[in-house]
Amino acid sequence: MKMKNKARLICQVSAAAALVLAGNAMADEAFSSDSKWMTGDWGGERTKLIEQGIDIKMDYVGEVGANLHGGFNDDKTARYADQFGLGAALDLEKLFGWDNTQAKIQLTNRNGENISNDRIGDPRAGTLSSSQEVYGRGHMVRLTQLWIQHQFFDNKLDVKAGYFGEGEDFNTFPCEFQNLAFCGSQVGNWATNIWYNWPVSQAAIRVKYNINDELYAQIGAYNQNTSQLEHGNGFKLSGSGTNGTVLPVELVWSPKVNNLPGEYRVGYYKSTSDADDVLKDDNGQNAATTGNPYRVHDSKHGYWFVAQQQLTNHNGDASRGLNIAANATFHDKDTNFIDNYQSLMFVYKGPFDARPKDDVGIGFARIHVNDDVKKNAELTNAANGVSEYDNPLFSPIRETEYNYEINYGFHVTNWLTVRPNLQYVTHPGGVDEVDNALVAGLKIQSVF
Repeated sequence: MKMKNKARLICQVSAAAALVLAGNAMADEAFSSDSKWMTGDWGGERTKLIEQGIDIKMDYVGEVGANLHGGFNDDKTARYADQFGLGAALDLEKLFGWDNTQAKIQLTNRNGENISNDRIGDPRAGTLSSSQEVYGRGHMVRLTQLWIQHQFFDNKLDVKAGYFGEGEDFNTFPCEFQNLAFCGSQVGNWATNIWYNWPVSQAAIRVKYNINDELYAQIGAYNQNTSQLEHGNGFKLSGSGTNGTVLPVELVWSPKVNNLPGEYRVGYYKSTSDADDVLKDDNGQNAATTGNPYRVHDSKHGYWFVAQQQLTNHNGDASRGLNIAANATFHDKDTNFIDNYQSLMFVYKGPFDARPKDDVGIGFARIHVNDDVKKNAELTNAANGVSEYDNPLFSPIRETEYNYEINYGFHVTNWLTVRPNLQYVTHPGGVDEVDNALVAGLKIQSVF
């Protein structure tokens, strides 16, 4: 009797295992909703590659922006911008026996048009943020990542070197919105022409020290080279055209509050490159009035704060619940166009039991133009003898732009998220004369 029970149990377990394996096989097929990749597991070859240390990365982001109301040009239209990514993450311990060593190569290709700079904003001023964050840095293929990383002293010390951007490690932030003011590393959006966000890479080194399980400190050095922004220089690896070095430092704390994860960052950056004053000449007078060149400073700097915290779970499920996040950056008032920025976001993951992987988000952002930039524009207009906003020679007076977004992320499959959204932009470009604008957006994220 006991033998029969054991036999029956073995049969039941075998049947259950067969069902699981069958389900997994189905999940690994191309276009399966349960697969991690749209193209599936390639008959199991993709999993074999990962086990051998090669993880192929292929993804796509597409964003639609349409001006529904207001803005500088209220002729309604829609624009589309997108990005393709192709790369590989390499576990060099599995591949070559190099303990605690990883590497990555990543290519990106951006295309399309932006609704913000000529429809939402006055083309003479543009907007401070962008309603399509994936737009920018040229219609071209770029080498975005080419680095090797190694951990020393029982993973206490982590060193990464190669070609990559500051925002991969410093002031990092997820991208669960479509408006640029809520997406990714914010320092790079406002630290004018020195901190290059994705997809631009820079020769760089980053050193991180894990103080304990919740706290680490890091410092980096990034080659500042404006020629890497130019069209056709997406694969430039030489140092020709170097302007200086960007030196960020950051302290990152990742506690659990009521057993829910959080992350808090405080950081500082300094650029060693020369930077023009936004108002004064070498004599301390207003350059727009004297006609003399603007004073040159030997550096510029700024600092930032980032806070992310999950506040609730959903009926005991920690993968669902309410999350709050805040960003703030502050910049050198002598040299930087934007002197401060703040944002606040709420994201609820898994709002409905029938849609446990969906999310809904709402965000608010304020972007303030340096008062000296405003004064310089006023003096420039006076020097040119223009005072009417409609005069083509008039330099728009810019102060503060506010951006708002509400969105809903449909987790269509494990490899596809579709995020319709509405955005409202107050004083586009910080220009009071431009009407507030309502923008309809649609963001598509897919992993191949």
